[in-house]
Parts: sequence; C-alpha cells; structure tokens
Amino acid sequence: MPGPALDSTVRHLYVHVPFCPTICPYCDFHVLTRRAGLVERYLERVEQEAAWLASEYAADLDTVYIGGGTPSFLRDSEITALAGSIRRHLGWGRAENTLEINPGTVSPARAALWRELGFDRASVGVQSLDDATLKFLGRQHDARQAKGAVRELVGAGVRVSGDLITAVPGQPLEDDIRGLVDLGVGHVSAYTLTIEPGTEFARRGVTVEEDDERRGFEQTETLLTALGFSRYEVSNYARPGQESRHNRAYWEGRTYLGLGPGAAGHYPAREGGGALTLRRTNPHLHDWLSGAAGEAEPIDAEEYVTDALFMGLRLREGVDLADLSRRSGLDVRARYAGAIASNLSRGLLTLDGERLRATPQGWWTLNRVVADFLEG
Repeated sequence: MPGPALDSTVRHLYVHVPFCPTICPYCDFHVLTRRAGLVERYLERVEQEAAWLASEYAADLDTVYIGGGTPSFLRDSEITALAGSIRRHLGWGRAENTLEINPGTVSPARAALWRELGFDRASVGVQSLDDATLKFLGRQHDARQAKGAVRELVGAGVRVSGDLITAVPGQPLEDDIRGLVDLGVGHVSAYTLTIEPGTEFARRGVTVEEDDERRGFEQTETLLTALGFSRYEVSNYARPGQESRHNRAYWEGRTYLGLGPGAAGHYPAREGGGALTLRRTNPHLHDWLSGAAGEAEPIDAEEYVTDALFMGLRLREGVDLADLSRRSGLDVRARYAGAIASNLSRGLLTLDGERLRATPQGWWTLNRVVADFLEG
C-alpha cells in the first residue's frame, strides 16, 4: 500500500508546570514544592524552550493544555508570563485552551484573569465532595472550597471539567457524582484510585480492592449516563459538545509538542530517518533547567500502530483501521488479523466495517487486548 500520510504540522501543545503546594500521597507525577527563585528560572527556561520548539517544528495550534503539578498555584504575574511565552513563540489554540486548577487557588478575580488570558476550559481537581474522602486522599481543599471553585469558574464563562477519584474506601460516590453535576460541569473525568510504586500510599500499604474498582467503574457510567452525560472514553464523560479536544489528540495518535520539565511530546519524524514519529520526554526540573536534552525514542510504523490501538480503543468509537493504515503505511487489518479475530471471538472487540471497537468487557481488560497485538 502507499506510504504513510501523517500531518507534518503539529496542532497540539502540552505544557508541564511541576509546582504543587503539597504532594498528594497517591501522586507519582514529576512535581515539587516551590522554592525561592525556582519559578523564575522555570519561566526563563520555558521561554527558551518555546522558541526552540517554534524553530524546529511547524506549529499551528488547535489546543493548548497546561497541566502539572498545579498550574493554578502560579501567581498571577507568573501565569501571565507563561501564557505570554506560549503566545509569543507558538501561538494559542484556536479550538480549546485548558488550565488545570486546584480548587483552593480559585477566587473571582483569578477566574476572571484566567479567562482574560485565553483559557476557555478548566480541569478542576475536585476528586471528591466528601470531606472525609478528601482528607484520606491528602487533598488540601475541602468540599466547600471545591463547590465554590466550580461555581466561580462556571460563572466566569469557562467550560469546566471535574476530576473524580473512585474506589476510595467509604467514598459516597453517588453523592460525589450528583453533586458535581449539580454544580454545572459539562465534563467529568473519573479515575480509579491507583497505588503507584514509590508513592506515600504505597509505602503505607494502601490497597484498592478489585471489587471496589469494578463497582466504581460501573456505578460511574450508570449515574452519569442517567444524568445526560455520554461516556466517550474509558474514564471520561461529557455533555454534547463538551468533550476534551486536547485529550482526543492523545487518544487518536496525533502529534503534539511537550514543553516544560518532564513533559512528553509526540513529534513528526525527520524525513529519511526510518522512523514514523518521535517521542521525546524532557528531563526533570534541575536537568531541564540546565538545558539537558530529553530522551528521544524513534517510533516505527508497527509501534505507532500498537500505540494508536492502545489509545484509540479507549474511545467509544474505537479506531478506524483504514485511517490508521493510511497514517502508518501498514495494512493494519491484515497485519493484525490474528489478534483481531482472537479478541472478536472472546467478545472483547467488535468490528463494523473498518471500525474496531472495544466492548465494555474489552475496556475492562484493555491491557490484555493490546498485549495480543504486541505479541502478534
């Protein structure tokens, strides 16, 4: 079949802000508390790296996503400087610009500033609306602050997504979900509590029971569907028109720029190098501040396809195999015929024309499904 047909223009940007007021006991991201002079050095380095990215890649941005860490922990002058560096060198997203927000950092004046800077979407780390659950999770905000933050952002005209953590012992999940929806959010991200190695929860021996995980997984879908939300990805639900355009870029295997310490990017590969795309992960803060290069991993057509299947099967609509074949240059349906047939027979996938989808059971066992493609 003809060679791959990937867009050489990058249309998405992820920016990592590593600073947090405290480190949550379940967190394994690259985060740290701020110290004198560190944020200033971070902002200077962002300016340099944004200029470098602009010189290396053709960027015409549809989405910008500033995550962390706690980006809203930056002071007003600092978030203004960060947005200025992005705009100056890379532009701004035409379709969507998201800021991750901690409920304890929101005030009417700050919500208005973020909107003025061009953020039209907020991803708010609510996690729960139950004080006992928040205390267990080590969150610094309480339910009252969480509710007030969402109300302020909705009132400022920002599209709001609320994050929830499920499968927490004793959590009143139904109250959390109904309460969040009543506040006016148009999007909910619901993630199972996961105990990662090296976290405080891991050191304390905290565990998550599979029955609790499964119950939360199913209860979340039942409740949010009844409340007018559609499950468009394994862990994400939205009212019509409220899906995360930026996160869809990840799930659809698109390229994106990564800016900041620890940030990952998925880039078009240089012609003639043998790779289809390039994945680069920046070093952690202190090495990144010194200008150290990140790890670069060339992605060939087969790895591109298996990555795209792993991410794309998380979506309700699944993967268009013809489109993936066009983008990768591989005949995906022929190359992975065995893995497709095996998972169809087990009821974990469905195939409608060229559209390959995971069933509800397939979503639950997606790692095993994709392992069949890796082994095939």
